[in-house]
Amino acid sequence: MPPKPKFTREEIIEAAVSLLDREGVYALTTRNIGKELGSSARPIFTVFKNMEDLNGDLRQAVMKKYNDCVIKAQGYTPAFKKYGMQMVLFATEKPNLYRYLFMSENKKAHTFNDVFETLGETAGYCIDVVKRDYELTDEKARVLFENVWIYTFGIATLCATGACRFSEEELSNMLGSSFKAAMMLVKSNAFYVPTPFPLVMRAAEKK
Repeated sequence: MPPKPKFTREEIIEAAVSLLDREGVYALTTRNIGKELGSSARPIFTVFKNMEDLNGDLRQAVMKKYNDCVIKAQGYTPAFKKYGMQMVLFATEKPNLYRYLFMSENKKAHTFNDVFETLGETAGYCIDVVKRDYELTDEKARVLFENVWIYTFGIATLCATGACRFSEEELSNMLGSSFKAAMMLVKSNAFYVPTPFPLVMRAAEKK
């Protein structure tokens, strides 16, 4: 009969999130998680097969915290810009969690399509908002989201690493300008199109 777990999955993941948030990804070992729980690493392995198994649940828990932060944009107009501002806010206030989600090496990613699958439920929400508010097709909404997200990711990464800090007004102006530029590309049909290959610029179609 297998030993009865000393801690639940939820308790272990909660401890791992707390450790990650406070000390960063390099502190994320079963030994340190055990210390966070006031125990050794042994009880963790009665619940999780290995660190890779634990990381699967941990990523879901951290992504939920991220989604809970950015989904607050739903009550604002324009919601799409507020989504970007919430993303930067999360990176500023929870830099270690942001790095864990978006700044870890992803050897399987070759195009933005691969990255898109890791962005959580709010990516789909953003595309729905763009389609609704700006009457765009699925393809154009996806292209707009991609271009603005990449720009916002850059700003958020600067904040997560402590390289820069921006006021709310500065951030609003920067994201607004990025959005307008991306929208001009979309409206003119001169934009990057998601493909299975590295993204390439498509020239405006001639009528």
